[in-house]
Amino acid sequence: MKEKPLILVCNDDGISAPGIQALVEAVKGLGEIVVVAPDSPQSAMGHAVTISKPLRLSKTNLYGDIPAYQCSGTPADCVKLAVDKVLHRKPDLLVSGINHGSNSSINILYSGTMSAAMEGGIEGIPSVGFSLCDFSYDADFTLAAKIASSVSKNILANGLPIGVLLNVNIPKINQEAFKGTKVCRQALAKWEEDFDERNDPNGKKYYWLTGKFVNYDKGNDTDEWALANGYASIVPVQFDLTAHNSIGLINQWNIEYGDEL
Repeated sequence: MKEKPLILVCNDDGISAPGIQALVEAVKGLGEIVVVAPDSPQSAMGHAVTISKPLRLSKTNLYGDIPAYQCSGTPADCVKLAVDKVLHRKPDLLVSGINHGSNSSINILYSGTMSAAMEGGIEGIPSVGFSLCDFSYDADFTLAAKIASSVSKNILANGLPIGVLLNVNIPKINQEAFKGTKVCRQALAKWEEDFDERNDPNGKKYYWLTGKFVNYDKGNDTDEWALANGYASIVPVQFDLTAHNSIGLINQWNIEYGDEL
């Protein structure tokens, strides 16, 4: 008999977060599920991996009959340990999330949710990260879970190109107002940051990161446009960061070197 698809579920908000619980429910009927997630919140960790201290991995019964493990490390650590120590074969699908908050545009670089998916892609696993544009712990994940289920079904049926994974963001919106999904490009947007300078009770200075998110991209084919107009955005991304179109330009430079070096 053909084996059921093996699905690895990860996140960055922690193994007990409502978002990952919703994601487990969303993919429950699609195959054999194993959960490996951080034992505490790891938001904005990017693709950090733990190299200076030991990692802990322990089994938990949070998901009943579904095998679940909590890890002391980062989302990327979770994927690495899952592949090397937990799973009996390479997963057919890795799903990460559902994140509490957007991971659109530049946020993908900071995202622990997407770093787990990126690590899956590096391991050759078809991978996708899901994020709901609602930071509330009590966010309604009903719509996001439906989209996660549908996207996951399509990946299992159709696969993904080698080196490509998906970044899926779902707007905070009533289901009645939801317009569907759009395959998009990543918007040119960034955080205009500031550091609020404060004093602790001992009079020593410390800094608190503040700022606002600014979208410089006016295109109607971006993830930010889709989310602002009632769509869920689906952005194919890759871990090859080479700016291929610029290779020819840089090759025209006159880069000199000589004995003085």
